[in-house]
Amino acid sequence: MFWLLPVALIAYLLGSIPSGYLIGRSHGVDLRKEGSGNIGATNAFRVLGKKAGYTVFAADAFKGWLAVMAGFLIVKASGGAEMLVISAGVVAGFAAVVGHSFPVWLNFQGGKGIATSAGIMLALFPPAVFIAGLIVWTVLFFGTRYVSIASLGAAVTLPTAAFVLVYLGQCDLLRASIALLMCGLAIWRHKPNIERLLAGTEKRFERRARESN
Repeated sequence: MFWLLPVALIAYLLGSIPSGYLIGRSHGVDLRKEGSGNIGATNAFRVLGKKAGYTVFAADAFKGWLAVMAGFLIVKASGGAEMLVISAGVVAGFAAVVGHSFPVWLNFQGGKGIATSAGIMLALFPPAVFIAGLIVWTVLFFGTRYVSIASLGAAVTLPTAAFVLVYLGQCDLLRASIALLMCGLAIWRHKPNIERLLAGTEKRFERRARESN
């Protein structure tokens, strides 16, 4: 159990790497002052174009995946039992999302954690969970053109799919529980979007004209 604290710290620091901010700066842009003011992939796509948007998404997803894998490897190397290894992955996954959402380097003002959660899903859950989330996100995005609706739908799909797999004996309650916490954090981080959706003022997705890719 001693290893869970350094796992959480390492995962937080990995998650807190502000990919969108750094990629924006490499284009001479501070994403916190452009578009929606968010450093996530959606704002990067709108402000900087397709290439930068995909790069930010991949970088954010990778750091989530890497955090979980680092948690696994650290505890495996220490001779931890299988359940402790899974626990380390769970702790690392949640810490990475918290790091992305509240990065120490940017005064704790980060992204909403959807891309980072996608990477965590790939590392921590059976493939069916990621596939379900991807399908729901794609259907909702192309059906509504609202990234927020698609992201919220995918966030809700994560614990739903995890608990279905628990029922089928293909996942454990620990991972399903962290999926529920990640979903709750994603919904909370999307609170302004939810308020705009209810007020009818949320903007549909369309790329802005800055073409630096």
